Amino acid sequence: MKVELLRYTPDGEKLIASAAKLCYSPVGISDIEKNLDDKNMEKFLDMLVKLGHESPIEHISFTFGVEGVSRTLTHQLVRHRIGSYSQQSQRYVKLEQFEYIIPPSIAEEPEAQKLFVEAMEKDQQYYNKITEILFKKHFREYLEKGIKEKEARQKSEKQAIEDARYVFPNACETKIVFTMNARSLLNFFKLRTCNRAQWEIRQLATEMLKVVKKAYPTLFKNAGPACLKGSCPEGNMTCGEIVDVRNRFGSI
Repeated sequence: MKVELLRYTPDGEKLIASAAKLCYSPVGISDIEKNLDDKNMEKFLDMLVKLGHESPIEHISFTFGVEGVSRTLTHQLVRHRIGSYSQQSQRYVKLEQFEYIIPPSIAEEPEAQKLFVEAMEKDQQYYNKITEILFKKHFREYLEKGIKEKEARQKSEKQAIEDARYVFPNACETKIVFTMNARSLLNFFKLRTCNRAQWEIRQLATEMLKVVKKAYPTLFKNAGPACLKGSCPEGNMTCGEIVDVRNRFGSI
């Protein structure tokens, strides 16, 4: 898994503090950034958290580039609807040899891993064969319609891989660029760094938290699973490891 913070709003913590200052003081627009040193910025950010006033946090955003993750993960990721996503297309990109993600529980068991790898290799073989069959079918049909050979080949390949991709598994590796504002990101961390989140998206969320915390340590100092600052919200479904979780995220 590779996680990169591609872009983020510059002077973001100051921008949030300025927006908050406007809400709670009589100053005009031209004066909202006056006297906003590090101490005052942290004061405003802490006040927002304490009051539960999160709308000023929406003014800044973060764009991530991620690769080496599975389609299983991205199916979960895009459920976070307040985000913008650009994912590598299997309609337009022919996968000559697709990469795949092996879950740790399978990698730890030699017999299970052997079967898993065999299944992935078979999927590639089936994809190649189905693509070949469909290409010939579409190519013949386009030529019969009088379409020139070069254009017929291009159209045929696109149509062939568009349907052949259905044979690919959820384990298929993918790449994605996505953007979230800071408020959505904090909610994402609360849900996806929890021990009860699926292992791969939990790993992604943890890596994302590390990079944004370097960029804006004050804003994200309390970011992480809900149990960091209170009781576990999972009730009877709790992992029972709250002390370990707090120690782990306290060191990030």
